[in-house]
Amino acid sequence: MIDDIKKNIESEMRMLRELSSYMNKLGSANLSERQLLANAVDSLKQSIKIVNDSIPSLVAEVGNEMDSTRIKNESVFYRDNNQLLKMTIPSKKKELLLKELSISRKYIKKLKGKKFDKNEEFKEFKAARGYLKLANGLFWNKAVYAINKGYFKKLAKNLQKANIDILFQSYVAMIFMTVILSFIISIFGAIFLLFFDINMSAPLIEIYSGNYLIRLLQVLTIPIFIPLSIFTLLYFYPASEKKSLEKRINQELSFAVIHMSAISGSGIQPSEIFRIIGLSKEYPYLRKEIRKVLNQINLYGYDLVTALSNASSTTSSNKLSELFSGLGTTITSGGDLSEFFDKRAETLLNDYRLERQKYAKTAETFMDIYISVVIAAPMILMLLLIMLTLGNFDIGFSTGQLTLLMISAISGINVVFLIFVHLNQPSY
Repeated sequence: MIDDIKKNIESEMRMLRELSSYMNKLGSANLSERQLLANAVDSLKQSIKIVNDSIPSLVAEVGNEMDSTRIKNESVFYRDNNQLLKMTIPSKKKELLLKELSISRKYIKKLKGKKFDKNEEFKEFKAARGYLKLANGLFWNKAVYAINKGYFKKLAKNLQKANIDILFQSYVAMIFMTVILSFIISIFGAIFLLFFDINMSAPLIEIYSGNYLIRLLQVLTIPIFIPLSIFTLLYFYPASEKKSLEKRINQELSFAVIHMSAISGSGIQPSEIFRIIGLSKEYPYLRKEIRKVLNQINLYGYDLVTALSNASSTTSSNKLSELFSGLGTTITSGGDLSEFFDKRAETLLNDYRLERQKYAKTAETFMDIYISVVIAAPMILMLLLIMLTLGNFDIGFSTGQLTLLMISAISGINVVFLIFVHLNQPSY
């Protein structure tokens, strides 16, 4: 009988490990997988309860404390992953246990074809390598000196809000090195162009034969224009990336707040709400900002309100910053989180609808312009050209050339319109 108790405990431990594994997968599963996992978890809980309830009767039987009306126990054998499990339970619970075990196996079988990430890969800050390492070695001190002088303050904020995983001093050193390198290359290019011409036809390169003073004034703009352009591009790149990231975060925020509202209705701790959203793969851009809050709490030991305040100043999205600030105020004042999330979700959804309506109106305007420019104007122009041709006016183009010109113009206008509409289309 002692062996039966041991077997029951071993089976319980195995089911508990399996239960823990499925609970961990719940955080990263999608909606359909989550439902299957939840059903499998419920069946495993019932199975564990049945096996656990049988242990007191087995212990009593060992001590000969059972009377003539003692519970009749029966051994149940069950194969799981090529391992035979033995459990001793009351006979009347045998069918129920087998039923629960078969239910859990059914759901697990459905999930076997689905892949779960056991360990999510996290990007870490790594030592500078290659070009960045060379820039650090040559210009680190100059970059630190310039930063201490108060330069590049706006760049520091943009770099942080854009979530670019480069140390600020390293990025400034890279700017210095790239600008100087482009200046050196531009000098050599200017010297080459001072004495040589590049042609589109053979010979491709030939010696310049014009006025060298005028040529010198022309090529001197190269060592000025190229380094200045490189500096401008590198300086404003984080700002552009921050703006792009803000659009993506705002795209996910409306639906994430609805998710938060549903979670907060269960009455769990506010930090757990952020943990669930941070572990979810449904919001790839927003969860990076949520993890800033979790890192403030778990790594630096701040309370939730302080963590929200710090994260609100480093996010690229103004809407998310307002959400963090408002949530911190609600927690401090003891307000109802569920009500806060409901109202904020309603506000964000209204913004979403207004944005879509605004885009619909803009699209209607584009459509009217498109009809006028691409459909009506070419037809009128074609009729005009036909009338000129019939009137024996020499317009300098043959019929084939006019046709090719019209097709090229209409194609070009269509491409321009497509690009313009794409750039003005909201990201959500």
